[in-house]
Amino acid sequence: MTASFFLLTIGFVLNAASAPTAAYSRRWGEKRGSLATFVLRNILGIPVWAAGFILAIRAPSRPLLAGSPALKIVGLALLVGGGVIILAALVTIRARAALPSTRDALAQEGLYGRVRHPIHSGTFLEFAGLFLFRPTAAVAVASGLGVLWLLVQTFLEERDLRQRIPAYNEYMKRVPRFVPRLRAK
Repeated sequence: MTASFFLLTIGFVLNAASAPTAAYSRRWGEKRGSLATFVLRNILGIPVWAAGFILAIRAPSRPLLAGSPALKIVGLALLVGGGVIILAALVTIRARAALPSTRDALAQEGLYGRVRHPIHSGTFLEFAGLFLFRPTAAVAVASGLGVLWLLVQTFLEERDLRQRIPAYNEYMKRVPRFVPRLRAK
């Protein structure tokens, strides 16, 4: 269990370190700044924290809820739903997800017209789904750490987006962060 939390922590830190694309670009130029973000997030961060989750799921750990077929179905539905949201968001922003740059345009179409961070919203659903699918102490702690990391990651990314995309400030006033409004404003 210790190895999984070590990997989760290292992966989350590397992923969070990918957020200041604007600062990297100012320091090293746009191409290298974008590349730094790509390596920190996609080559190091995501694979390392994903490995940590896999170890947490496989770790022998005390169950926190009585496992039932219904709980597994709900967990699986949240995992699939989160994955669909993430894929739809990635289709919308395409290369901007992997290689953000100081020349990026503001994404306001598709899911980005309803929430500012649909990828994070989908990931929250996946963390909840993982816990319901395998409701152990290790998965609960891993998912809890994941939620905390996403909140920090979102804060850091929004700080960066306000620097890289001036229209982001107005967008923040119009569009909710994670959960869409039920009624249009």
